[in-house]
Amino acid sequence: MLARRALPRLQQPFRPYHRPRFYSTTELSNGITLAYDLHEPPASKSSSSNAPIVFIHGLFGSKTNNRSMSKVFARELNRPVYAIDLRNHGDSSHDQRHDYTALAEDIELFLKQHDLKQSTLIGHSMGAKAAMTVALRQNVHIANLIPVDNAPVDAALKSDFGKYIQGMRKIEDANVQKQSEADAILKAYEPALPIRQFLLTNLMRTPDGNQKFRVPINWLAKSLDHMADFPFTDPDAARFNGPTLIVRGTKSPYVADEMLPTIGRFFPRFEVRDIEAGHWLISEKPEEFRKAVVEWLQDKE
Repeated sequence: MLARRALPRLQQPFRPYHRPRFYSTTELSNGITLAYDLHEPPASKSSSSNAPIVFIHGLFGSKTNNRSMSKVFARELNRPVYAIDLRNHGDSSHDQRHDYTALAEDIELFLKQHDLKQSTLIGHSMGAKAAMTVALRQNVHIANLIPVDNAPVDAALKSDFGKYIQGMRKIEDANVQKQSEADAILKAYEPALPIRQFLLTNLMRTPDGNQKFRVPINWLAKSLDHMADFPFTDPDAARFNGPTLIVRGTKSPYVADEMLPTIGRFFPRFEVRDIEAGHWLISEKPEEFRKAVVEWLQDKE
């Protein structure tokens, strides 16, 4: 059932009080409700046969991070783009369980409920591992896979993510009322302004005027080890034979050259596109990312 309505009480995510936001939701059979934005291709080129794209954000992100790029893909590829909020992020419901198997199940149920066939999954960071997990589980059919700056391996997260959690907790403890106050606190944990701005997109104002995070910080903190893991360890037992594009940042450690043989065993039809950027390559080099994805998908049509 598709709806724009309140979520079940026990899974009600933090909601903004200062302004309304419009999005769609899908209640899944496992009790999770996923929020999403649908970006349609131009009306003159729209067709029921246009294969959909599902765009999946990373840790502490949301569907809004991919809004501009989703609109570009819908226009240039003439395909509907579903930008989703994973559980515990954005406007989706909260749940104590947060690992890649759970995230993959949510995505699979979303694809089934919307009857999305021949889909392309694009995921960044946490979203990349979630998308790869969907592909390897083979519970739903997908046509193409585009993991962005993550690999199908167990690899420790950079310590930055733990620092982000510390800074976010410090902000909530301080009961700040202005985003500038939150930024001043977070500066001690992350010097880069663009990353601080990204994290602070999760801030919302409560009725008492304080700024709180809409993501469940404590639950996500307990899940950081799960975000470093990957649920598949044997490439001989699970394999995705569809076209796969690995987009990686040359200044990021998450898809090192020594990981490529493992990637090739899980995804034998993979290709690599390098972008001179760090882990946040979609926001750092949007034009290079757009070109890599659009040209690759057009070649696969």
